[in-house]
Formats: sequence, C-alpha cells, structure tokens
Amino acid sequence: MSIGGALNSAVSGLKAQSTAMAIISDNLSNSETTGYKALSTSFSNLVTQSSLSSSYSSGGVRATPRQSVANQGLIESTSSTTDMAISGNGLFVVTDSVDSNTLYYTRNGSFDLDSEGYLTSNGYYLQGWALDQDGSVVGGNANSSASLTAIDLSAFNSSAASTTTVAIQANLPSTAEDGDTFTSAMEIYDSLGTAHTVSMTWTKTSTSEWTLDFSDPTLSSDDSVTSGTISGGPISVTFTDGILASVSPDPAEISVSGWTTGASDSTITMDLGTIGATDGLTQYAPTDSDNIDVQIEDISQDGLKYGTLNGVEVQDDGTVVASYDNGDEVAVYKIPLATFTNYNGLSLNTDGMYQATADSGTYTLTEAGTGSAGTITGSALEASTVDTAEEFSKMIVSQQAYSAASQIITTCGDMYDDLMSAVR
Repeated sequence: MSIGGALNSAVSGLKAQSTAMAIISDNLSNSETTGYKALSTSFSNLVTQSSLSSSYSSGGVRATPRQSVANQGLIESTSSTTDMAISGNGLFVVTDSVDSNTLYYTRNGSFDLDSEGYLTSNGYYLQGWALDQDGSVVGGNANSSASLTAIDLSAFNSSAASTTTVAIQANLPSTAEDGDTFTSAMEIYDSLGTAHTVSMTWTKTSTSEWTLDFSDPTLSSDDSVTSGTISGGPISVTFTDGILASVSPDPAEISVSGWTTGASDSTITMDLGTIGATDGLTQYAPTDSDNIDVQIEDISQDGLKYGTLNGVEVQDDGTVVASYDNGDEVAVYKIPLATFTNYNGLSLNTDGMYQATADSGTYTLTEAGTGSAGTITGSALEASTVDTAEEFSKMIVSQQAYSAASQIITTCGDMYDDLMSAVR
C-alpha cells in the first residue's frame, strides 16, 4: 500500500537524518581535536521495486558516513619540540605497545616523552628508523614493519666523545736560540667526557727546526693528579722562510693509555697545518721582541665533555635530533610516513588512530619529503578540519529534513485513521 510505503520511507528519512546529526555532533565535538578529519554524510536513495506509470512504490533513503582523511588541516606552531605536524600526504606509524606488531596510523602528532624515554601519544608508541653514527638508517629503509622500532631516547640521555684530533695554529719565534724551550697546554677529553690537560714542550733544535713533546695528562679539575700515560713523540717540524715545510712522523700521532678514569685508550692526531701554508704552525719573528715565546693563536679539538640531554628536535625530513648541554647534536632516528592508495578506506578507531583495510590497500613507508609523502614540521600540530559554520548550516538542514519526515509520519497516521473510519 502506498500509505505504508510512504510511512516506511519517512522512517528511513528519520534514521538517515539521525545518522547525519550524529556525524555533525561528532564533528563539532572534535573541532579542537588535533589531526581530526571531519566526516560528511552521503545520502543515497533506496528502491523497493520498479515504479509503474500507474503506481509508485516508495523506497526511502540511506545515510552513510564519508571520510576525508587526506584533507589538510591548518599547521599551528606549539612550544613543544616533540610535537610534529604533517603537511601533505602520509600518516605517522604507531603501535599500542613497545613490542607489538599491530600497526596504527595517525595524523595526531602530539607526542611526549614518557617516563621510560619513549615518544608516545595517548599510549601509542611512535615508530621510526634507527640511525647509525653516520646518520644512515640501520639496515636500510626497506618497506617493511621489520625495519621500524619504537623511538626510545633513553639510550641517548648523555653524550661524550674522546679527542681524536687536535689542530694547533701557532707561531714559533724565529729569534729563539737553539736549545730554547717553551711550554703551552692543550685540553683533551677521554671517552667518558672527562677533561684532561696535556703540557706541550716546544724545543728549537736548529735554525729552522723544532720538536714538540708532550707530558702525561693531568685532570683539568686537579692538575696535580696524573690521569694517564702518553706515548708517541717527540714530533719534529721544519720551516722554509717561516712556512711549514715538513712534519715527522707523518701523520703526527700520540696515544694515551691507562686512563685513571677507566676510559678507553685514545689515539690523537696532531694537525699542525698544511705543508707550504700558514694555516697551522709558522716561524716568524715574535710580535713583541722583548717577549720571545710561542704565540698560540688557536687550539681546537673534536672531543666533547660529558653532557646531558637537553631536548629533541624534529626536522622536515623526519630526522629526530638529540641536543645536549655540551653543544653536541646527534641524529638518532628518522620518522617515516605511511602512504596509502586510498586514505578514505582506512578504518577509524579511538584517539584518531586508523588501521589498514582491504579498501585502503597496504601501506608504503616513505621518507618525509620524498615521493608522494608530505613534510614533517617540528614544534607544530595539525588542527582539526572541522568548519563549525558549515556544520551549523548542515545541522539546520538536517533538523528541517527530520521535522519534515516526522510530519509525513503524522500525516500517514491521520490517513490511516480516515481509512479505518471509512471501513467502519
């Protein structure tokens, strides 16, 4: 009966508009949710059977939610260096536990260091590629979950480096007499980041030749305590017209063993300059003829004192850089992005987490800023894509459609009453 069909159609309209209102409600509730992607409602008609020219069979309407995962939200700066936002395609890869093989994907880049040193968001662990000392991905960046690991900064809480090279820029006085000696000092670090002082003795052996010898190191904090044993040296240097002509042995190296701090033995290359250039040692007359001495211009070395983790920074290519209070900066992880052929086919879970489905296709791990993957901005978050003005407009339309459908039900009820009265 047409009245029954109209009634069923109106009921489906109520149900469809209820679904639409629920989606609008979710959108408005998540207008401030980081990385939230506004959903829309897709309406489609229902047909029960083919209509004839003399009759019509109403079917109704069906409402289904429609995702817009690929829509870009506004990038907003934050004060947290562990926050990050994606500009362009891709999602962060996370797991629900450190050792889990179940992958989730999210645009919510609000990550923090937990008590164990992991980068987490709402209990999910951010995944990345570990980097070696050269900044290269350990084991390569194969498109496989096996190449991913939870980003753990607890292993990078401190930084120290032993001295491997010392570069000296100095002028040796050409007016010194043969046999004259001069002393200066340099500071070096052992593998534990402890500072030591080494005394250098410069001896003029002939008109254009000098030797450089070294004392055993002492603690810089207490120069009365010998802290190791130096071998190697003396080093001989010769000059031609004041310019460095030769260094022997070449390379000029010294070794330190038996550190009292328990550090590993060290081998240090002494960079005394380029042969035929004035970038290292020279032999010219002193600037003060009454003060004949070795004039040290600069002593630089590549060791680092012990330092503690100051913070982390995320670069545009997803590189996680740990910075320390000793000035050291180390690239420790690289965050890849997961890209999909059909983002809207992903299944949405709580906390803005998505999972792959047959509709979304399998993920591809891509370095940020390469291929189809977007870039990562540190100290920023991606805002929700909800437009509140648009949602309020949709809400008005949905409310009017709901009221119209309910009015049809009321009218159908009145028609049934009239029909039953006529039958009596």
